[in-house]
Amino acid sequence: MGFRPPGETKQKEITTIARRFYPNTPPAQSGPRINERIETDSVRLVDETGENVGVVSIDDALDRAEDAGLDLVEVAPEAKPPVCKILDYGKYKYEAQKKANEARKKQKVIDIKEIKMRPNIDHHDYDVKMRAMNKFLGEGDKVKVTLRFRGREMAHQNLGLKVLERVRDDLESVSKVEQFPKMEGRQMTMVIAPR
Repeated sequence: MGFRPPGETKQKEITTIARRFYPNTPPAQSGPRINERIETDSVRLVDETGENVGVVSIDDALDRAEDAGLDLVEVAPEAKPPVCKILDYGKYKYEAQKKANEARKKQKVIDIKEIKMRPNIDHHDYDVKMRAMNKFLGEGDKVKVTLRFRGREMAHQNLGLKVLERVRDDLESVSKVEQFPKMEGRQMTMVIAPR
């Protein structure tokens, strides 16, 4: 602090923050390399009509693409020399996106549905469970059949095995056994998948 003569004001300290300099680099490109981004001396060229031209220098390939008014796209970068094709890159990207969307639509996530039973299940209850299993298998899902044993039922595991064999035989036309019956603690499980 100290003594300040009258009329003199305190000066503020000014601090500056140095910012890091980041060179003007383009963002990393996803997808195939095109035109000047292809870094090789020679390429195996396929022209815009789909005809294999052969191995040419990169400059010659770029000139041909420019003359055709299209882009030079690297379609097989792992090949020696890389395979490049003369085509419209915008159209190529659009077609690739369309294919990816179609594949996503067609893929189905397979769920595993669980049906629980008892070794001494009644006929009507069995029929209800079978209808549910047929529905699940018809939708393309796998079914895990769990047989729970209580108390002294553990001494009669063969009865549980007979129930699971009956399920397997009744669903034989629409399904196949993926995991055969096995004991897990006090329950016996079997997994069946649609054909």
